[in-house]
Amino acid sequence: MPKIKTRQAVAKRFKVTKNGKVIKRTAGQDHFNARESGNTKRQKRRDTSIAKVDCKNIKMMIPYN
Repeated sequence: MPKIKTRQAVAKRFKVTKNGKVIKRTAGQDHFNARESGNTKRQKRRDTSIAKVDCKNIKMMIPYN
């Protein structure tokens, strides 16, 4: 049976942890951060987990991670 292709767009945006959780980077970190309050800047540094409903689809798109 041939290998399954990985969706590169998904692989670049999401990461699967050891326990199977799916993690993504918080949006809006690229630029215009000087106007944000310090609290908002700190919150944007954190990664966020994805809802279980979407995890199944994401894991199917990145099969070897």
